[in-house]
Amino acid sequence: MSIICGLPLLECVYCLACARWAWKRCLHTAGHDSETWGVATAEEFEPIPRLCRYILAVYEDDLRHPLWEPPGGYGINPDWLILRKTYEDTQGQAPPYVLYLDHDHQDIVLAFRGLNLAKESDYAVLLDNKLGKRNFDGGYVHNGLLKAAVWVLDAESEVLKGLVEKYPNYTLTFTGHSLGSGVAALLTMVVVQNQDKLGNIERKRVRCYAIAPARCMSLNLAVRYADVINSIVLQDDFLPRTATPLEDIFKSLFCLPCLLCLRCMRDTCIPEEKMLKDPRRLYAPGRLYHIVERKPFRMGRFPPVVRTAVPVDGRFEHIVLSCNATSDHAIIWIEREAQRALDVSFMILFLVDS
Repeated sequence: MSIICGLPLLECVYCLACARWAWKRCLHTAGHDSETWGVATAEEFEPIPRLCRYILAVYEDDLRHPLWEPPGGYGINPDWLILRKTYEDTQGQAPPYVLYLDHDHQDIVLAFRGLNLAKESDYAVLLDNKLGKRNFDGGYVHNGLLKAAVWVLDAESEVLKGLVEKYPNYTLTFTGHSLGSGVAALLTMVVVQNQDKLGNIERKRVRCYAIAPARCMSLNLAVRYADVINSIVLQDDFLPRTATPLEDIFKSLFCLPCLLCLRCMRDTCIPEEKMLKDPRRLYAPGRLYHIVERKPFRMGRFPPVVRTAVPVDGRFEHIVLSCNATSDHAIIWIEREAQRALDVSFMILFLVDS
């Protein structure tokens, strides 16, 4: 009608709205997600690079003859490895993991590997969920990941209980990447809720580091368990930001970048207040650590800064339009940048003390 009248008002308004949306999305960078957060100290961030290397070690068939170790090695003594479970051992109920007794840091570590794109069992765990399907401790969690966590606890409770009682001064750490991060986070919740299964272990001895975490619990649980669960996100990583049901991702006929772009547009058009009011919506768990090492409109990487907070009004609500959205999800990049961030922090402490 407006074209017939010679006054394309509706078309102009539509184009202006699209231009405003595109400008808003292009200006939104990962740094905006954590710009009001405080800077993490070197002491609280110290375990993260080491635990990333432990997760990488899960991918090795023989730690005495490693094939893929990062510079400096995994930092694992093969003689302290308690057990190693493969897909054959877990029968597809959970991703592979290792149990490592870290005497150097007085820590009992259970580390899970990330998603294996060639394993149907991993997809089965991810797809076993719908919005609001599973209620847990007054909130909502991812059903498939919770079932995997319960399976692991049932399988390893006796071994873990023996180690916890034998080494009363050691901490118990659950860690994992991507799919494994969700299992580790929910396993931590289950252990805290069932402390008697591990010899009435104290809550302060249990901790979790979820690397590139999947959204696995509602906001009230994410905040409530922030004292024991920590999530680590590298710059533009898409997984902690997308609330797209995982079954939509893996059943989609579109490529992942196209789906992320469409989801980005949808999230931008939905008012944030409406999203946050849904108690079933899942989030990255616990205290968040955001590694920021790129700046808008600048080339290359900068010395990384680690920001931390326990947000109570939403966390990583919008996908960042970035060519690094998928590469920042890789565990090998997270380990490198986390180690760089730790080195920078220690260097600053050294200069201040000098």
